Amino acid sequence: MRKVLLVLFVLVIALSLTVSALAAPKVTLRVAWWGNPTRDARTQKVIEMYMAKNPNVTIETETTGWAGYWDKLATQAAANNLPDVIQQDYAYITQYAQKNLLLDLTPAIKSKKIDLTGVSENYLSGGKVKRKYYGINLGTNAWCIVYDPAVLKKAGVAPPSPDWTWADFEALATEIYKKTGVQTMPYSTVEPRVLFQNMLRQTGKPFFGADVTKLGFNDTKVLIQFYESQLRLLKSGVLIKPETAFVTTTPQESPFAKGQSWLEFVWSNQVVAFQAAANRPVALALCPKIANSKRPGTFFKPSMFFSVTRSSANKEEAIKFINYFMNDIEANKVLLAERGIPVVPKVREVLQDMVDPVNKQVFEYISMVGKGHVSPIDPPDPPGAGEVLKAFRNIDQEVLYGTISPKDAAKKFLKQGNEILAKNKNAK
Repeated sequence: MRKVLLVLFVLVIALSLTVSALAAPKVTLRVAWWGNPTRDARTQKVIEMYMAKNPNVTIETETTGWAGYWDKLATQAAANNLPDVIQQDYAYITQYAQKNLLLDLTPAIKSKKIDLTGVSENYLSGGKVKRKYYGINLGTNAWCIVYDPAVLKKAGVAPPSPDWTWADFEALATEIYKKTGVQTMPYSTVEPRVLFQNMLRQTGKPFFGADVTKLGFNDTKVLIQFYESQLRLLKSGVLIKPETAFVTTTPQESPFAKGQSWLEFVWSNQVVAFQAAANRPVALALCPKIANSKRPGTFFKPSMFFSVTRSSANKEEAIKFINYFMNDIEANKVLLAERGIPVVPKVREVLQDMVDPVNKQVFEYISMVGKGHVSPIDPPDPPGAGEVLKAFRNIDQEVLYGTISPKDAAKKFLKQGNEILAKNKNAK
């Protein structure tokens, strides 16, 4: 008798689900992202899981590499044919929001249709344009120092603390060189702006001005410190010479991988690549503090967003899909933080126990940064930023090659940077 009742119960449940599915209106969503084979496979799997749970929904996917993605979106936008859900980047979200192509997701967040319970505003603010949320952060990064703990142990020095200063940094680098002969990389050779920006933000100033026509600072004091600190280490033999440091292009080619430098300055999502290149244990540290620091210079940078387009005919389903992508534990076990460290605490806690030891270090670093070592992200870079950053890198090298003094270099950069950004006046 019990078996008969059980069979009847299962039949009733199955029938009710079938009726429910038949009753729900058919919906077709288009979801687009730029990716790679790993991301594509994991995202496709999660989409299949979502469709299994929502049999009335069909999701059509559109994925390309980064290079062709934005050209395709621009063409679709011109034809009013954007997908319902699009992956967005920090460099483009303001442009798309200002063109009225994206849906304001603030009401969906407030109503918890996209449930971001417990998520710090520091993780979310990158998706905000003029106080409205147009993108949901799919993963986060933070600037860090990756270093070789074995070198520090050999030198007999203690690991850096979260409150260490640039004076501590120079002393540590010097002691390591004296005891081991291992040198120090110049400050962020691929994009020196990022490390200087960390120092500058500690004064409360941004690198770029809010009105996009000029730099965000005019006091050269911190920039001169940035140059002089490197020169002191270079002249004492501690710093790797610029003709070596600025020519490396891959983690495998880096002095850190070769054991010539005890550290490298990287984004947290690059740690795995540098550890693999070095093929030895690594540790992570915050960037040092400047004297009289007013706030943390580190910020959380969204790796990418999901946005809903205003032209979507299925906005509610698009919002529901994003909520699933953000919050479903089983879905995130498939995604496995490939887009960066998840911002939803319950998801982050589960994945932290699943990932390999190096990725676990990254999870722990992001968690540590979130506990009082972060300040809000600055607005997206303005038009002309690429030219400004190139000038910054060139002038940094001129200082290290000894062809210009730190004071003259700082004046030169302020003049060049402001001249480049002044071109934006005509575009306003």
